[in-house]
Formats: sequence, structure tokens, C-alpha cells
Amino acid sequence: MSDSAVQFRKILGRRDVLAIAFGAMVGWSWVVLAGEMIVRAGTLGSILAFAAGAVMVWLVGLTYAELTAALSRAGGEISFTFVGLGPLGAFVCGWTLVLAYVAVCAFEAVALPTVVSYLVPGFEVGYLYTVAGWDVHLSWVLVGVGGALATGLVNYFGIRFAAFAQTVAAGGLLLVGIAFFVPGVVSGDTANLVPYVTSWEGVLRVVIMTPFLFVGFDVIPQIAEDIDIPLKAVGRIIILSIVMALGWYGLVQWTVGVSLPAEGLATRALPTADAMTAVYGSPWAGRVLVLGGLLGIVTCWNAFFIGASRLLFAMARGGMLPPVFARLHPRHGSPVAVVAALTGVTAAAPWVGRPALVWLVDAGSLATVVAYLLVAVSFLVIRRRHPGLPRPYRTPAPAVVGWLAVLTTAFFILLYLPGSPSALAWPEEWVIVLLWVGLGLGVARGMRRRVSTMTEGRQARLILGDYAKAVRL
Repeated sequence: MSDSAVQFRKILGRRDVLAIAFGAMVGWSWVVLAGEMIVRAGTLGSILAFAAGAVMVWLVGLTYAELTAALSRAGGEISFTFVGLGPLGAFVCGWTLVLAYVAVCAFEAVALPTVVSYLVPGFEVGYLYTVAGWDVHLSWVLVGVGGALATGLVNYFGIRFAAFAQTVAAGGLLLVGIAFFVPGVVSGDTANLVPYVTSWEGVLRVVIMTPFLFVGFDVIPQIAEDIDIPLKAVGRIIILSIVMALGWYGLVQWTVGVSLPAEGLATRALPTADAMTAVYGSPWAGRVLVLGGLLGIVTCWNAFFIGASRLLFAMARGGMLPPVFARLHPRHGSPVAVVAALTGVTAAAPWVGRPALVWLVDAGSLATVVAYLLVAVSFLVIRRRHPGLPRPYRTPAPAVVGWLAVLTTAFFILLYLPGSPSALAWPEEWVIVLLWVGLGLGVARGMRRRVSTMTEGRQARLILGDYAKAVRL
């Protein structure tokens, strides 16, 4: 691969970028997990948990906003951590974030059959086996695999088609949300909110889920080479998408909380849909909300598929993965080998069944926060080592924001570790994490062989492009 490695086409405008980021952050989880979070923490407790998660994400988002505008390169975090922490730090961050993105795609592959089973009575046929008490049926698996193939096909045809599909689906999702929030807030019964907070341990159990639910704004730096807007505006869109997601999740928790009594929420498969049914007094309303959730699946799945494809492409371009993953389709401009690999991995998720939803949320959340920590540290390092680097978007009080981002992400990581009341569950969630670490060690050995033939300068040019001259590693 030459040092002037092929790049993506700059065709995405403001609306496209915001639709990708917001759609990534608001998927299906708000339909299926709202009740469980209220049971764990109470309505106000779950909103407080989202607020706590949003603080951490907002601080990290500010670092992302500046770095994305300063180092606008596909696979953004790879560039940030390469400059700040070196090749090994870039690989660790990239590989960790791949787990988070793949977990989201797999989550949506499991969520899609859930929608169909709600809309089509008797849908689950062809019993296969049982996983963690859940019966896996052939019909369930086929729908999830079909969704994976469709998402892969959309991305095969390139970013323009994928962005158009994203904008249409995100617009429909917003309309469904408005139809749910406005009458729900007005007509809901605040007596249903008691108890407001069930326990602070429960609040922590919800807090550890929030990074997975807020992840999505970081898709923007992945598509940096596809964006055709001023770099300063890119930073602003990152912050706006976080604010919009917090507003969405807060309204979901409040509307479900005032629409349904707390007792019985744990047994509801789709509590948000049941809340919509209660708001309008008719089952059709719940089905409309589920269709909105279906749009959320489309937006989230598509956005993270785009982000994961760019991230893996950037890693391959920098010698961290086999070069086949850095080849673009001559007509569509899509990384075809990456698209095929992601489609295959995502298609495997439905075979695990619905218990995989919570496992993927928690394991993916830990991976997300680890990547955020590495970016926050890189932000501080780049600020100190490269003060003259052009920064179209400048984070206010950068030292304060950077250190707070480091401290909050480090605190979040502690919440997942053994000994914490919100630790990852053994064995399922830790097995996912440990298997990914083991696979990463094998991939890292292959990376060492590939980059051993490169000079540091050439690897920097492959990863950073023209920015390699600006940072002068």
C-alpha cells in the first residue's frame, strides 16, 4: 500500500452527520430496557443515572470534538491515540472500540426478532435449543440473520445510500418519539413514580449501562473522511448529538414511569410499547411505537456498521490488520472485505437468543469506557506536546475538561470490576471480554509482523495522512 492510501469520498452534509450520530445513540434499547432500569433504580433514579452517564460522555465528547476537528481522519480514535500514545495505544483503543461497535450491531441483530415477535403473534416457531432459560427458535434466527445481510448490503453500496437510509429512518423515529412523549407527559400519573429511587445500588446498576446507550457520537470521527462540512461544525454536532440523546432517554424514562405502575414492569417484554398503549388506550399505539423502535434498530445498526467499517479500515490502512481490509470497492467506495466480515459476525448473534441483549450491553459498555479513557489521555498529551496543532474547534478549559474526562472514565471502569455492586456478570459478560482480549493478542502479533517492515514515519503517514506533517512524530 502506498503512502498516499486511498480515502473515502467527502459527500456527507450536516443533516447526514447529525442523523448518523443521533440515530446511533438512539436504537432499540429505549423500547426494551426502560422497564428494567426503572425496576433497578426507580424512574427518577434511572434519570439520575442517565444524567451521571451524560456528564462523563459530555466531558469525553468535548475532547472528541476538538480532536476530530484537529485530526480529521477515518477511524478517528486511531489517529488520536497514535499521536498521543503511540502505535500500541492506537491498536488497544481501536481493538477495544471494535468490540463496542460489534456489540451494538450484534445487539440490534438480536433486537430485530424481538420486534417481529411483538408484531406477529405465533412468530416463534422451529425450536432449536435453550440458552440461559430462553428458547431459541429458527424463525427468530432467520429474521436476525436477514437483518444482518440487509445491513451489510446497504453498506456495500456505499456511504451515500447508507446516509440516505439513515436520514429517512431517523426522521421517522423522531416523529414516533414526539407522538409518545407529548401526550404521555401531559396525561401521565405522577403517583406511578413512587418509589422515586429504589436503591443507590440500583442506580449504579443503571449507570454502568449508560455508556453503551450513549455510544454513537464517536461514530462521527470514524466517518471524518466522508464529511464535507467545516471542521468547526463537526465538533458542534458531536456535542449537540449528546444533548439530544440525553433528552430522548430522559423523556423515555419519565413517560414510561408516569404511564405504568412500577409493579409488574419487570415482567413486561416491551414496557415502552405498553406505556404507549396506556397513553392512547389502544393496542395499535403500542404497535406504532414498536415500529418506531424498528426504525431505531435501523438507524443504530446502520450507523455503527458504518463506524465499525471505517474503524477497521483505518486499522488495516495503518498495518494493524491485514491489508485486504483497507481495499475500497472501485465503484461504491465501500471497504468490501470489512463489510463482509462485519456481516458475518453480526449474523452469528441471533443464534445466542435474547439473553445476549444484556450481556452485550454490559460488555460493550466496558469496552466503550476503556476507549474513552484512552482518548481522554491522548487529548491531554496532544495538548501538551503539540500546542501549535491547528484546532478549528477548541474545547473550553481544556486542562480541566481533559482531567475530568480521565477521572470520570477511570471511575466508570471501576464500576465494572469485581468487588463493585455493578460488576460485570460471571461468566457470560466476562467471557465476552476475555475472549476479545485473547483474540486481540493474536491480532497484535500479526500487526507486529506487518509493521516491522515499515518505518515509523511511513506508518504515521498511513494513519494520519497529511496530519503527519503537522504533528511531526
